[in-house]
Amino acid sequence: MEFRVLGSVEAWVDGKAVDVGPARLRSVLAAFLVEPNQPISSDRLVERVWADRAPAGARDTLRTYLTRLRRVIAGADGVRIGRRAGGYVLTLDPLTVDVHRFRALIGQARVADEPAAADLLGRALALWRGEPFAGLDGEWISALRAELEAERVEAELEHVDLVLRLGRHREVVAGLVTRAAERPLDERLAGQLVLALHRSGRQADALDAYQRIRTRLAEELGSDPGPALQRLHHQVLARDAALDVGVARPVTAGPPRQLPAPPRLFTGRRRQLDALTAYLAGEAEPGADLVIALIGGTGGIGKTWLALHWAHRNLDRFPDGQLYVNLRGFDPRAQPVSPEVVVRGFLDALGVPPSGIPADPDAQAALYRTLVADRKVLVVLDNAADAGQVTPLLPGSPACAVLVTSRNKLTSLVTTHGARPVSLEMFSHDEARDLLAGHLGADRLAAEPEAAEGLLRHCAGLPLALGIVTARVATHPGIPLAVLADELGDHSTRLDALDTGEDLDVRAVFSWSYRTLSPAAARLFRLLSLHPGPEISLAAAASLAGCPTGGVRPPLAELGRAHLLTEHRPGRHTVHDLLRAYAIELADRHDPAEDQHRAVRRLLDHLLHTAHAADRLLEPHRDPLALTDPAPGAVVQRVTDHRQALDWFRGELPVLVSAVGLAAGHRMDEHAWRLPWTLVTFLDRSGLWPDYVATQRTALEAAHRRGDRDGQARTHRLLGNALGRLGRDDEARAHLAEALGLYAEIEDPIGLARTHRAICWLLGQRERHTEAIRHATRALELFRSAGHRSGEARALNAVGWYHSLLGDHRRALEKCEQALALHRELGSKDGEAATLDSVGFVHHHLGDHVRAEACYRQALGLYEELGDRNGMVETLDHLGDTHSALGDHEAATRAWRRTLALMEEVDHPDSAQIRAKIARSHQRNASG
Repeated sequence: MEFRVLGSVEAWVDGKAVDVGPARLRSVLAAFLVEPNQPISSDRLVERVWADRAPAGARDTLRTYLTRLRRVIAGADGVRIGRRAGGYVLTLDPLTVDVHRFRALIGQARVADEPAAADLLGRALALWRGEPFAGLDGEWISALRAELEAERVEAELEHVDLVLRLGRHREVVAGLVTRAAERPLDERLAGQLVLALHRSGRQADALDAYQRIRTRLAEELGSDPGPALQRLHHQVLARDAALDVGVARPVTAGPPRQLPAPPRLFTGRRRQLDALTAYLAGEAEPGADLVIALIGGTGGIGKTWLALHWAHRNLDRFPDGQLYVNLRGFDPRAQPVSPEVVVRGFLDALGVPPSGIPADPDAQAALYRTLVADRKVLVVLDNAADAGQVTPLLPGSPACAVLVTSRNKLTSLVTTHGARPVSLEMFSHDEARDLLAGHLGADRLAAEPEAAEGLLRHCAGLPLALGIVTARVATHPGIPLAVLADELGDHSTRLDALDTGEDLDVRAVFSWSYRTLSPAAARLFRLLSLHPGPEISLAAAASLAGCPTGGVRPPLAELGRAHLLTEHRPGRHTVHDLLRAYAIELADRHDPAEDQHRAVRRLLDHLLHTAHAADRLLEPHRDPLALTDPAPGAVVQRVTDHRQALDWFRGELPVLVSAVGLAAGHRMDEHAWRLPWTLVTFLDRSGLWPDYVATQRTALEAAHRRGDRDGQARTHRLLGNALGRLGRDDEARAHLAEALGLYAEIEDPIGLARTHRAICWLLGQRERHTEAIRHATRALELFRSAGHRSGEARALNAVGWYHSLLGDHRRALEKCEQALALHRELGSKDGEAATLDSVGFVHHHLGDHVRAEACYRQALGLYEELGDRNGMVETLDHLGDTHSALGDHEAATRAWRRTLALMEEVDHPDSAQIRAKIARSHQRNASG
């Protein structure tokens, strides 16, 4: 299957276009195609498709669109829409999407020899069929369209440069004339046209082209062409032989050119490059402030590379020179360079003879500012330690521009001088792959695809790590990529694999930031490595540190300023994988095992006690666990209502699932079986049964290690429930049988009753209703004898339900109405919802479809309030049946489509049955 977005959004199979659907559906597909194989949350999808015009039922509409998209891609190998913890994912080969092929070809061109590069760029540009995402609108689409158009323009310019160098100037004249008319103020494009016309023997036309842009610049901007274009004009007038193909141009002396060489290969960072251009490359207006851009990011992220790449691409914007200094703010081998030393060097570069340099440092600084006043000079201050090192080096004239790089955020430079921060993040998967392919060659990666993916995964988007990997391959060309991938895959040797044996390696670069931290921030950085990830909340960080949340804010802020962690949304922090590996080494070196153990205990207590409180809000009638007090220093978050509890579980779920494994790894077995117990309600209602099974298996192992018979019984029962949800009946029956035996052994009638009710549900799913009702009745007897009213209500509902399935609807209604009254008396909303569904089912089979629909709608409202997707699935299915019985096949189809959308989010095992109902409903609509 092939996808196209460089024009209208299209899908193709075997050379034939597939009908994707209306504009909104194509917008959803476009949102996935831009970021394939990456989870995208529902909120981001809604924002991308509707922006601030989202309808009231946007999420439901989105689920419908996803169902329709799944039908579009059905049958295509390797293409599917699924769901992960972070959202929905479109899985496919990125090179089946034209925009990613375009970018891949561009990346290959930039490392190829000139003839091959020209061919690759031509192939990339040939993928364009018109305006990207034609026919779609919205803020996100418009911004992305502008970004892609800018990439196309840059590719066209690079392509023409290559074609001109290869002497194929006649091929591009016509296209240059057209594009020059479209972009009449583009000096680089005008220069290409002038040169192509001159080389084609059309000197008069070349001079006319120059005069046209000169006139437009004067009329619209009040400026003259830049030095490069003026020099080209003079060369054309003089018929300079240097313009002929293959003739080298002489190097001439000029203003200071202190920039180091740019990185040989550069990839990605288009958003940051555009931001730098927007900040630094505009014309200064009278009275304007000095323009300062501040590139920030962790060590090894590529700040200097970005600064030099941008500076070299924009040399013509600063004809009066470029000043550069490495301030060595984080160099362990030397002290940071003082501003006085830098100023003296700048004066030398500006041509001031030693005899003309004043002795007083303040006078030197004043002379420096005088010399650059009203001149278009770029000042690059690389690797600054703090704002105090930068401020004395700032010119006083807005004609200049300043580019600063630092590992620290230099907030005071932003607040007092208006510096514009440009933050660098880790490379995306595609950017990292482009960098590897640029150094190693696409063929090398294709020859070992699994190893290449392993390298990308373990380098985790850090440019320095990727650069070290490519250096190792370059110096040992015979080494298989798989060997490197294996080294990086071992946590204990990962940083060793990224050590070149010279001065620069990942561990050393990280250490330069770490050694500047205060003791409190350094300790917190080490302890954060104990967190299982992926996100660290404020309360979790405080628990690790063993202090109140107010006490952990300052060291967290310090780590953020040093770019050793990222606060990607308020109160939620992340630590890069390689920084985590470095922090683990430091913790093992500086923090005794007992201290680490206590920190993990505090973290697990924070999660266990908060999860237990949140679960009590989701299911108040569930019998609570008897927990010991949390360890001193553990922070238990206050969760006050059902909505907060749902939001907390949704936000912390990946952490909670990982924490179960963390507890088991540290042999904190009480946490390892109790924490999974607190997740059951949320996981079951959300339909996240694989996580339900995985956490309960860990719990069972922990309960066995403790010799905890009650814990083993509970876990066997819960595993039976979860495996039954997944249709794995044999395993489910075995665990439920174990639970019955253990509960009988420890004489727990409530546990026995719950297990009988679980068995009756499992039997009922397989239509063994007579056996199911026996277990439901036994559960009812046990709950009643123990005085457990909530359990009694649930068992009554189960007895009524199976009577209805066996055809005794009157008796079923009696039992279910008793259960409903009891649930309402107890205030059990989930029990009320389940029983309303049963009552609706009975009324449906008694022929009272209107009353059945009313019951289903009440149940559905409660399930939606509770966030119980599993309950919504069952009730929506029944509601569809009732609509169908009433002859409203359109309403039935809508209900089943909602059911199917919910099922597909969690890969529900019974989704085929709903598809069959939808198909039959379509047939009835067509025949009716």
